[in-house]
Amino acid sequence: MPRAGLTPAIVVGEAARLADEVGLDKLTLALVAQRLGVALPSLYKHVKGLDDLRRQLAALAAQELAEAMATAAIGRSGLDAVIAVADAYRAYAHAHPGRYLTTQRVPDPNDPVHVKAGERAVETIYATLHGYGLTGDDAIDATRALRSAMHGFVSLEAAGGFGLPQDVDRSFVQLVRALDTAFRAWPRPPG
Repeated sequence: MPRAGLTPAIVVGEAARLADEVGLDKLTLALVAQRLGVALPSLYKHVKGLDDLRRQLAALAAQELAEAMATAAIGRSGLDAVIAVADAYRAYAHAHPGRYLTTQRVPDPNDPVHVKAGERAVETIYATLHGYGLTGDDAIDATRALRSAMHGFVSLEAAGGFGLPQDVDRSFVQLVRALDTAFRAWPRPPG
């Protein structure tokens, strides 16, 4: 019989907090069970295993990140929108380092919650890029460029990869401004 009050959402929520505290690579079912004060087998009533827990954690993190970016983008366009989305992305990565890593996981097509969250995140970026006149394949290419730049920056930052004494925040602003320049001058295919 499951512990009274224990639900899949509680298990995933605790796993999210643990991933942020100890790191995603150190997240185990045993650690989650210990934190929740239950025997390890009790978790299997709520998650199918560690991969299922990570899949559900990825869906939660994708929802949270999509919400943060969408909220930041409301009422903005052009550079203002790109700055707001990038700042929200970076702030989420700082605040939730463990769960942020799961946002890079491609949604399982059989997980409608994760698919919807991923679509919302991408739609937010598409809407931001629409202000630059980027649609279709250009929007996909620009979205990949924006995601790559933001993920690369926050990953290097989290790993301590910026050792020079210059201000890292300034470098982030310059990166976003450079992306704005690139989006305004986006090369169009011939014809």
